[in-house]
Amino acid sequence: MSKKERLDKILANMGYGSRKDVKKFIKDGRVKVNNSIVLDNEFKVSPYEDEIFWGDEEVLYREYIYLMMNKPQGLVSSTDDPRTRTVIDLLQRQHLIYKPFPVGRLDKDTEGLLMISNDGKLAHELLSPKKGVNKKYYVEVDGYVEDKYIEVFKDGVTLDDGYRTLPADLEIINANIISKVYLTIQEGKFHQVKRMFESIGMKVLFLKRVSMGPLILDEFLSPGEYRELTENEINLLKSHINVI
Repeated sequence: MSKKERLDKILANMGYGSRKDVKKFIKDGRVKVNNSIVLDNEFKVSPYEDEIFWGDEEVLYREYIYLMMNKPQGLVSSTDDPRTRTVIDLLQRQHLIYKPFPVGRLDKDTEGLLMISNDGKLAHELLSPKKGVNKKYYVEVDGYVEDKYIEVFKDGVTLDDGYRTLPADLEIINANIISKVYLTIQEGKFHQVKRMFESIGMKVLFLKRVSMGPLILDEFLSPGEYRELTENEINLLKSHINVI
């Protein structure tokens, strides 16, 4: 049996309102537990086992949520920004109540795989340089990307601020006036992919992250769409970084 907790605490923690708001909602007889109206704020429930209704809405208790978004261009990867819309603005209320945040960042004009969660431990491990989690990008570059750059990137390149990157894997899809490539890196420095190509005199025209560790962007998600990760995807992520 799961640990019992106060009803008002559970509802407030899940974002249904402040503790004061929740208490009033309960006292007004608008919360049911196992099909019975509960008027006592301190009533103890097992959140994973008891059936709880907030008005007509069933409360589905989970400690953590894990979302995969195909981030569109034009949005910033943060929880709040006074000047522009963020990726969090695309989430539905059923996910917003968990107070999720982007796991890492994608530039405003970059598309692709962005994980959003409220699991701080998992996020920290995924972003930790010590874990060396691969991040793979599809890149369109203004200029002819020659085979010689495969070795250049493998050795690491020096950015405009003097920082030398870790080895990166460059895969050339099509070399032309506008070249199409994949670039896999393990870091997440500011505008890193763009600056890496700038170091060889080329400009990135389009950038899309297609994978992060074992997590691969769902090809059926259009820009701006998202879905919850499957249990298998969550387990793959956790096993990849040794988080249980």
